[in-house]
Amino acid sequence: MTLKEMAKDPKRTMVVIDPRRTETAEMADIHLQVKPGTDAWLLSALGGVLVQEELIDRAWIEEHVDGAEDVMAALREIPVAQYCEISGVSEELVRETARRIGGAESVAIFEDLGIQMNRYSTLNSYLNKLLWVLTGNFAKRGAQYIPAHIVPITGKLDKLAAGAEPKRSPVAGERIIAGLTPCNSIADEILTDHPKRYRAMIVESGNPAHSVADSQRMREALSSLDTLVVIDIAMTETARLADYILPTATQYEKAEATFFNFEFPANYFHVRRPVFGAPEGVLPEAEIHARLCEALGAYTHEDLAPLRAAAKQGRAALLPVFFGNVLSNPKLSPMAPVILYRTLGPYLPAGLQSAAVVWGLAHQAARENPGSLRRAGFDGDGFEPAEKLFDAILDSPSGVVFAVDEQDENWARVKSPNGKIQALIPELLEELASLGNASTGTGDSAFPFVLSAGERRSFTANTILRNPEWRKKDRDGSLRINPDDASQLGVGSGDRVRLTTKRGSVEVQVEVSAMMQAGHVSLPNGLGLDHTTQGGTRIQTGVAPNELTSTEDRDWLAGTPWHKHVAARIEALA
Repeated sequence: MTLKEMAKDPKRTMVVIDPRRTETAEMADIHLQVKPGTDAWLLSALGGVLVQEELIDRAWIEEHVDGAEDVMAALREIPVAQYCEISGVSEELVRETARRIGGAESVAIFEDLGIQMNRYSTLNSYLNKLLWVLTGNFAKRGAQYIPAHIVPITGKLDKLAAGAEPKRSPVAGERIIAGLTPCNSIADEILTDHPKRYRAMIVESGNPAHSVADSQRMREALSSLDTLVVIDIAMTETARLADYILPTATQYEKAEATFFNFEFPANYFHVRRPVFGAPEGVLPEAEIHARLCEALGAYTHEDLAPLRAAAKQGRAALLPVFFGNVLSNPKLSPMAPVILYRTLGPYLPAGLQSAAVVWGLAHQAARENPGSLRRAGFDGDGFEPAEKLFDAILDSPSGVVFAVDEQDENWARVKSPNGKIQALIPELLEELASLGNASTGTGDSAFPFVLSAGERRSFTANTILRNPEWRKKDRDGSLRINPDDASQLGVGSGDRVRLTTKRGSVEVQVEVSAMMQAGHVSLPNGLGLDHTTQGGTRIQTGVAPNELTSTEDRDWLAGTPWHKHVAARIEALA
């Protein structure tokens, strides 16, 4: 179902929370036009109304949730009227929204970078989830779900017991969540004489010199590394700082897949075929990884010999050898994707050698979600479902449904010891309680505007399309500003202004837009890139937002950058 269809359905209510009057907000039944950076107060007020007006599902909570009483006690104390005023949304509208959530047959909630890269990032996500947890909107039609996966996005993570101390980065002591170091602490992990500082990095299909906060400091950090290796399809800002650049084929020249597979009940997976041959001098990532592993001595020819011999006989012969020689071997198991590429890859259809790793993923999916695969048509005994799935992936150039779920599968994917949702996170309840004394706005009269540094627009594409000629509108990436603010500054669309933050200052063209509320401005993401023309001239188009952001402006718990809440000032240029 599309958003337009949803908006036209009289049996559905679409609620949008956004400081901007976006195209989606225009379609919504309810638009909660929150003041920039005050989402935590608004979400707290919604949760407060649910609890205070008994709009929750107590029977469901009793059966399926642990720690709910402490959470509800905290929400019972929320001063709803005060928090609505802080967020800039009328109390009447907030209460109406909460009542619709509490009385709905089903509720589904989706959040994105607007609140995740903002003040109270982790708390915002927590409060969002409490809205559907407290109303029992999980594992039923039209509600929240956990999809089957080909591979878990966060990998195979160690479970952290309640109260246990999380892993932390070696220098800054930042929490390592889902195996990831917060991007805003990377420079701190490098620019130090600490004996455990980061000394080398491999950057693959990423551009931290442009995409991580505080580009000036990130460039300094990357330049300070003993070794920087970049694997990419383009000469990026990060690649220009590298000691070694390993060029790879583009998405059109190699087999490729995405693992963001979140559909329910039918979930899809697609290995895309190459449509062009790669130019001379570039390699697919799988080949680069294999050559690096071999140069490092991660495995030997003797290690692979029995696997190559088995693969020559077919996948049925390879299975026991792979499981016995690789997955049970602590030395070789981390190399499994590369080993499959080297041994099984040569026997796959032309152009699909890199898809060898998907054979292992198909077996993992069949082991972890056997019922889901069976309902999708991949049945049989033993390893048959996995082998059928892999064959279907190879034979389906437009993708394949690999899993069909029933609602009960959701509960099997809740991995807490007792199978219940764990609602109580003490650190976040403490932060929730602190909202009553917290400041809003920018907190600095010298920087009265809130800048969203990196807005999605019709013609933004991260940093993969570097030639500005593809941009049919807003070629240079204008600064969007509210009409009243523009009037006070004495500027109009097409005029240029100076935009300044505590980390930098740029000149940028203005676009006056009724979409923006007073005090809120935005720049698009993906600009400020350099591009070399056919004549050899290097040009730069637009403003790189992270020339204006700071690494210190980040979530206290997860380290998430506040790209959507940057204090700024604007001056008209003559």
